[in-house]
Amino acid sequence: MPGPRGRELVAVLPLLNSVLFPMSVVPVNVGRPRSVRLVEQALAHVGAIIGVVTQRQPEVAEPTFDDLYTVGTLSRVVKVIRLGRSNYSLVLNGLGRFRIVEAVQVEPFMQAMVERVPERSRANSELRQLDQQLRARTREVLELMPNLPKETANVLDNVRGAGALADLIASNIPDEHASIVARQRILEAFEPRARVELVLGMVERQLEVLKVKDEISGSVREEMSTSQREVALRQQLRAIREELGEAAEDDEIEVLRDRIARAELPAEAERVARKQLGRIAGMTPQSAEYQVARTYLEWLGDLPWSRSTPDNVQVREVRRCLEEDHFGLETVKQRIVEYTAIRQLRTDKRGPILLFVGPPGVGKTSLGRSIARAMGRRYGRIALGGVRDEAEIRGHRRTYVGALPGRIIQALKKVGTRNPVLVLDEVDKMGADMRGDPAAALLEVLDPEHNHTFTDHYIDLPFDLSQVVFLATANYWEHIPEALRDRLEVIDLPGYTRTEKRAIAEQFLVPKQLREHGLTEELLRFEPEALNALIDHYTHESGVRNLEREIAAICRAITVQMAEGAAVEGLVVIPDLVEELLGPHKHRPETAERTLIPGVAAGLSLTSAGADLLFIEATRMPGRGEITVTGGMQSVMRESATTAVSFVRSRAERFGLDPEWLRSFDLHLHVPRGGSAHDAACGGVPMAVAVASLLLGRPTRPEVAATGELTLRGHVLPVSGLKAQLLAAHRAGIREVVIPARNARELEEVPDEVRSDLAVHLVSHLDQALTLMLGDALAQASQEHLAQAEPPLEEMRP
Repeated sequence: MPGPRGRELVAVLPLLNSVLFPMSVVPVNVGRPRSVRLVEQALAHVGAIIGVVTQRQPEVAEPTFDDLYTVGTLSRVVKVIRLGRSNYSLVLNGLGRFRIVEAVQVEPFMQAMVERVPERSRANSELRQLDQQLRARTREVLELMPNLPKETANVLDNVRGAGALADLIASNIPDEHASIVARQRILEAFEPRARVELVLGMVERQLEVLKVKDEISGSVREEMSTSQREVALRQQLRAIREELGEAAEDDEIEVLRDRIARAELPAEAERVARKQLGRIAGMTPQSAEYQVARTYLEWLGDLPWSRSTPDNVQVREVRRCLEEDHFGLETVKQRIVEYTAIRQLRTDKRGPILLFVGPPGVGKTSLGRSIARAMGRRYGRIALGGVRDEAEIRGHRRTYVGALPGRIIQALKKVGTRNPVLVLDEVDKMGADMRGDPAAALLEVLDPEHNHTFTDHYIDLPFDLSQVVFLATANYWEHIPEALRDRLEVIDLPGYTRTEKRAIAEQFLVPKQLREHGLTEELLRFEPEALNALIDHYTHESGVRNLEREIAAICRAITVQMAEGAAVEGLVVIPDLVEELLGPHKHRPETAERTLIPGVAAGLSLTSAGADLLFIEATRMPGRGEITVTGGMQSVMRESATTAVSFVRSRAERFGLDPEWLRSFDLHLHVPRGGSAHDAACGGVPMAVAVASLLLGRPTRPEVAATGELTLRGHVLPVSGLKAQLLAAHRAGIREVVIPARNARELEEVPDEVRSDLAVHLVSHLDQALTLMLGDALAQASQEHLAQAEPPLEEMRP
């Protein structure tokens, strides 16, 4: 639309990571909201004129005019292709330069008043000389690029003006030889001479690079000519023997020789392979030594000594893949993005080795698969659970019968590249015995300073592992040897909340099970209440593995009904149908009914499933003061029980008890499922509360649970895994939690959903916990005792 003083009102399309030049025709993909609205409203017909301007910073998702350059290219829309509901592809033909004079609007799409910059065509002898020089250098570049068709050079003869020639060449220079800033500088060069000089400098730099590459390729071809000639001659010899009908006795050796030649082994490995080929040439195929040597050569030929996949380490792609494959885990995703950014910026592509720690079913292994997909690398998994032999990592020496390489080399052969993503699964489940320590063998594998010369006992040759991205998973980082743990960066995955589990089921688990059982959403649909019933009454876990099994069980039941001829079109799964198909509830809340009895307290502890609610039961009977502790507990929990009883005995007067109360009866402490507790020190506070509840004859509050390690003086020490314990309390229906005051900082890691539903009480002394869990009867006595209490640990330390 014409404006005042030769100005025009045009719609402006921001261009990302590219510069459009006059005289060029390029396709542009449009997906951002403003750009889509521009296509739908301003480009109702093909042939419209728009202004295309490059964006200064590609990180800005919705740019304003401050984020754009002021010089762009007027373009005609040649074709509009609809790719999706909010995606278009435009074919644009650059017409001429323009300058933005005034911004008019940003919404619903960008418009500006612009003025055209006419092409200055004053020619002189100096410009003609630069024009000829640019054409000559460009032809040299084209000659060094054999993949281009021969007719490409003829295009240069069809362009007359020096400025137009510079625009054409600039638009076709590869990205590695011309940055966006450099291209924009050419677009802003209105004088043809300045423009030609800028493009000529780019072409000369590209020419130098291509000449160096051509020299290197020539020297490599000379080095490879001898081995290639040998391979070709052997293939011809085999063809001649086949034509003559002669059975070559050494056909198998020739096949091995060809495999070794195609494997492109390093010099040392190739020398060893040739020596082994010479040895088996003089052996009979029936001998045992022949079979050992042949298997060894097959391994050498199959290993990816030089095969690799191109890297695509882009932070945006990693973030996109993580969002597509996993719900929640925002802290974990952010740490993985940071890890990717480090590998993207470092030239040696090295970075920290991540260790994902968490209970089963939270997505540790699948995170590694997502990282591999985002980086464009192949994925491999090495299961280390139960491995107790060092040879599983380093391999067996060939002198042993049935010897094989270790699991690292086997995984590399399976994936077929030297730079895959390898996940070391369950590194905390490795053991050690008289056959060696596999964790010690992993030290060299995971050390970036030494793994470029990793030597497997079977291969007996150095293999470069420096390009492999190693990730590790574990349930407990404490079970990993300290030397190995020092090489890993721990990322905790404590588990999912109820809301996160339902979202994961809706977005991932239900669609997956429907596909695997031949069902569709039109045939079967899960109501959110049904998923909540599955989570609350049929699963009891930190992850979603059992939840997926229960969903699969419902799908199987529906599939059986369909196979029997029942009409299930449009069936909706509701809580009643869940109970009908899966039977009675497997898990019921038992907090209230168990803690209404004096001598029972609810505690929290880490378990193999992440964390869980544990009940501590105390009872007494006539006796001589013996203390019995049962429940399959570890030694640490037994010590916590003894400490709790000793503290209650020391506070007998405060509780109104006979100081000699323990002499007249025996005390029995029992922890159901105590053997599943991992961090046994967490039971100190709830054990003391259970003993006090028993002796006072007062039940604990049913909606309160406690965790914390207890000292003989009643101080409450911090515990590990607080986030997982609070998730377990929230999952069990607990409303209030008593935790050590020194764990206050870890509350920031707890999801908002859990913090809003739980009332968290911070305590530093057991008297505070007793008041919170036994009621107000102890409040006054607690205050009197705290006034006379011994100074806390911090004040006693020098």
